[in-house]
Amino acid sequence: MSSDLRKRLLEAFTSRPDQYISGQELANVLGCSRTAIWKHIEELRKDGFALEAVRKKGYRILNGPKKIIPDEIRFGLKTKSIGRSIYYEETVESTQKIAHKLSIEGAENGTLVVAEEQLGGKGRLNRQWHSPKFKGIWMSLLLRPNIPLMHAPQLTLLTAVAVVQGIEEITGVQAQIKWPNDLLINGKKVTGILTEMQAESDRIQSVIIGIGINVNQELGDYPEDIQSIATSLAIETKEIWNRAQIIQAILMQIEKLYTLFLENGFYPIKLLWESYAVSIGKKVTARTLAGNMQGIALGITDDGVLLLKDENGETHHIYSADILI
Repeated sequence: MSSDLRKRLLEAFTSRPDQYISGQELANVLGCSRTAIWKHIEELRKDGFALEAVRKKGYRILNGPKKIIPDEIRFGLKTKSIGRSIYYEETVESTQKIAHKLSIEGAENGTLVVAEEQLGGKGRLNRQWHSPKFKGIWMSLLLRPNIPLMHAPQLTLLTAVAVVQGIEEITGVQAQIKWPNDLLINGKKVTGILTEMQAESDRIQSVIIGIGINVNQELGDYPEDIQSIATSLAIETKEIWNRAQIIQAILMQIEKLYTLFLENGFYPIKLLWESYAVSIGKKVTARTLAGNMQGIALGITDDGVLLLKDENGETHHIYSADILI
């Protein structure tokens, strides 16, 4: 089945969720024979879609596949640009590297790169990110924002808010944000966000946002040295979650907040971010290249810089650091 035909078939089902659509109607929509429709339906079944066929009623999709595949993310996705173009590979070195390559080749704003497994995933400061197969969400989103270079880091904070909201929508669990790019549940890390930029001297070519979410891992899936500090949605809820649904919810939240950001600036995003922040009002240690600094985290500036008030009452602007609470 051509990718265009497949996309149109899924869009037909998306437009009428939980309803049966006859083979003849699908044939009319796609401009092909009913026999061809049956073959296309069988291809969807082979890819893991659970489809029901009832005589004199037609077909309907009951469930998507266990694997994350682009069609399952597209099925029901109501965004205008975010995630409309999806690049998928089962095993990759890094979704960030692929997204950078696609950006150079002219990929459109909102292009999403998704993998089932990363062999060389990285977090901040080039730390290894453990990305086991079929367990988590490993993805990179390509944006082409028309904003000043200095505002690009704000997209990390925007993404953190969107991920919190998307996770809560699907699972009911509200994560907390630890500046600048970690999401925690019960004090343990569940998500990391890495933002990288391609730019000329005066304008942004693209911003690549890497998002790693621990979804269905069990404790034994983690190396021993991080078992005490890492968690997953499954560990916290005792449930296995549909990863494509979580991706879909996050993409929809990103588009909503990204539109708000482009139209109204960072301030409304800042208020949302602070409402989810775990460190505000608490004593923290900021590990910077210049050394460690202790104080009370007051919040963030309109530019997304952390404000830290030391024991002498002096407020410091923290641009880059690891935060210990």
